[in-house]
Amino acid sequence: MSRRLRGPAAAPLLATLLWLALSTGLLAACRDDVVDLRGPWGQARFAVEIADTPQTQALGLMHRESLPRNAGMLFVYPAPQRATFWMRNTLIPLDMIFVAPDGVVRHVHHEAVPLDETVIDGGDGILMVLEINGGLARTFGIAPGSELRHPRLPQQDAAWPCD
Repeated sequence: MSRRLRGPAAAPLLATLLWLALSTGLLAACRDDVVDLRGPWGQARFAVEIADTPQTQALGLMHRESLPRNAGMLFVYPAPQRATFWMRNTLIPLDMIFVAPDGVVRHVHHEAVPLDETVIDGGDGILMVLEINGGLARTFGIAPGSELRHPRLPQQDAAWPCD
């Protein structure tokens, strides 16, 4: 025989579940290791490694033979700048999503070719670049105008601020 908790009897259980979710970060709107994207196509979430030093940015995703489907690398610059990339020593195809300081996607470079040293220019005024598996931006519909949410964006200007 099953018994359901209803009304006031359910409150302690719900409060405990909410506390667990908040204390473990399950409901956190923004975390440094997660990027959220949204647009008319829906929403997507990626677990990210942060590249915010010259050393981590120079290495990027080089020499990796694979990348989990919902993972990526987020390049964070100290100030908006012209962002250029290449695929030297990068073994997997990547989509590069170039993001302005307000979190709005300005440019998407689809399926960068592994090992290609042709310069990929994301344009001026870029604060972040998200690299994900090649083909996923098209699969999800991520395009210029999509919005990215992350705590490293200036929240006062963010199109989709952290809660």
